Amino acid sequence: MKLEDLNKLASSYDSAGTMPVLFVGHGSPMNAIEDNVFSRKWAEIGKKLPKPKAILSVSAHWETKGVHVTAMKHPKTIHDFGGFPQELFEVEYPAAGSPELASETADLLRPAEVLPDQNWGLDHGSWSVLKRMYPMADVPVLQLSLDYARSPESHYLLAKELALLREKGVLILGSGNLVHNLRMVAWDRLNEPGVGYDWALEADGKMKQLILAGNHKALIDFRSQGRAFDLAIPTPEHFLPLLYILGLKKDHEQIEFFNEQAVAGSLTMTSLKIG
Repeated sequence: MKLEDLNKLASSYDSAGTMPVLFVGHGSPMNAIEDNVFSRKWAEIGKKLPKPKAILSVSAHWETKGVHVTAMKHPKTIHDFGGFPQELFEVEYPAAGSPELASETADLLRPAEVLPDQNWGLDHGSWSVLKRMYPMADVPVLQLSLDYARSPESHYLLAKELALLREKGVLILGSGNLVHNLRMVAWDRLNEPGVGYDWALEADGKMKQLILAGNHKALIDFRSQGRAFDLAIPTPEHFLPLLYILGLKKDHEQIEFFNEQAVAGSLTMTSLKIG
């Protein structure tokens, strides 16, 4: 995007102040309807944050060829899971969309081509968290997809182009899990809090150290960080939303971790707020 275009876009922004950015370990879709330590913390965060004018969510559960952004006025609630109680399938999160913000987002990301999407909606990576943070569904929500052809570094650099949205009062949310290995879940220990395999705790702890140290390069190059990282990130989609949040961090912004807990051996719910 040209400088004069950025300046023109910036002049249309009101003085909402710089919004924080969030990475949320979303875990099971059941967190949308269960009263637990995770869902209570999401509700607390929602009350403490400045009320956003809109939310742009990067969810682990929307991978596409190329970059897409939801551009409909009324995104549907997607129940993209199976084997859960009917109560969960009946949950709707009727937040509005924003075609205007979708267009602005696409403009900011040029020369990358961003395709407006009329078919997706809000998957559980977004609505299970937002239902707790903003239960009235009174904030417009968009989703930005993960282009599976992009490298981790490319995702990180793409995120930097979204920085101007923070000045408009847009909350940018990354939703995934730092440690996410469903093949190794201890299904018989799902209801025991704080159960984590040694490698899961090692990976989660090292990730937090690298985040606090500002060593984004090592996190981008997660495939070179050893066996614990390989087990924690067998596929990248739950980790990549973190890189969007790190790419948006400004110098000297504070980092606050929350929901620092392992679940079922091979998952961690570790989340962070920047700013």
